Amino acid sequence: MSDSDDDVPTLSAHTLAALREFYEENQGKNICDVSTPADHFAVGAVEEDWRMSQFWYTDDTATRLAEELEEQAGEGGRIACVSAPSVYQKLKQLSGAVSATVFEYDRRFAVYGDEFVFYDYNEPLGPAERGVEPCSFDVVMVDPPYLSEECLSKVARTVKYLSKGKVLLCTGAVMENVAKQLLNVDMCRFLPQHRRNLSNDFRCFVNYPSRLLSG
Repeated sequence: MSDSDDDVPTLSAHTLAALREFYEENQGKNICDVSTPADHFAVGAVEEDWRMSQFWYTDDTATRLAEELEEQAGEGGRIACVSAPSVYQKLKQLSGAVSATVFEYDRRFAVYGDEFVFYDYNEPLGPAERGVEPCSFDVVMVDPPYLSEECLSKVARTVKYLSKGKVLLCTGAVMENVAKQLLNVDMCRFLPQHRRNLSNDFRCFVNYPSRLLSG
């Protein structure tokens, strides 16, 4: 989880070509100025940085996931988006019926002020050290940065600390058994899509009945 090219995850040749195209298109662009005050910052202006293992959802997928989170949190509810910045930004675009906090390694999101909590999955209880109370979110969405048991195990500790009970996990289908063991989640029928086509079979998992994702 650094800007070093040595840390880029192993991907298919097709995916790497797409990522190379994205990087070349955006190289040199000043996508975000972190000095911009949060209340004047354009929602959605932060773009994905694949060097930080960010692979963001299409607008349709981000919208479906954001609507799911709003429905499960309820009016006035609190939502945690752990390593899921594109869904957090979509929540900001929807309504003010819920509050959302983004837990993210990418410090560009500090422009959102108190709604940003720096998060490194290698420090599962880092949120506690940064003043976040346990069991303080009605629903937690998490999209672990890597498809590995080691990563998911650490992220699961964070989720259990933050959540009052409801969990929405997005990760590779290959992680299904591990996800079930760690978070007691079941695979949904809804198929999330990314802006850049990835070779991995990506799925959603929840530990509660879902109208929007399982229908």
